[in-house]
Amino acid sequence: MIATPQQPQKMTIEEYLAWEFQQDIRYEYVNGKVIAMTGGTIPHNDIALNFYTALRPHLRSRGCRVNVSDVKLQVSHNSFYYPDVIVSCDPQDLNARKFIQNPKIIAEVLSPGTSARDRGEKFTNYLKISSLQEYLLIDSEKISVERYCRGEGRMWLYYPYTDGDIITLSSIEFELALALLYEGVVLETQS
Repeated sequence: MIATPQQPQKMTIEEYLAWEFQQDIRYEYVNGKVIAMTGGTIPHNDIALNFYTALRPHLRSRGCRVNVSDVKLQVSHNSFYYPDVIVSCDPQDLNARKFIQNPKIIAEVLSPGTSARDRGEKFTNYLKISSLQEYLLIDSEKISVERYCRGEGRMWLYYPYTDGDIITLSSIEFELALALLYEGVVLETQS
């Protein structure tokens, strides 16, 4: 993710929200800095859409919403991100028009250019969200998913998944075979 030269270096949240609304591309916001979001790969997009497609019918009857990459998440009073997939069951978010504030599940599809940020800065900030129950890191180059599930207190439990496994999302009582998550996805090792 590379910032374009024309974008402001620092701005307030109010300035960011007004400015970003008028831009052709998406920008994340962290502590006054704006970060341009680059386009993803086809496998990245296919994985996010496969996950969304599997979740949507399950969540519809549960009073929850699922969104993909074009929906902004307010992580704190000074941070906004665009997760690849986000699930919220909070009544406030069900009627949201600008951004989600109380996610239950966040998924990031990893690519070489985003992996460090998704595992570092975003991971640290996401885990501070009190409503968040599960965080998934989904690899776009090989069949691999890492799931972090909220435990007791500040503890987070780690569950790795590989080819042939079934992901269990306990917060929404949902299971998904990795074969369906990666269905139709051309991985690096296959090309």
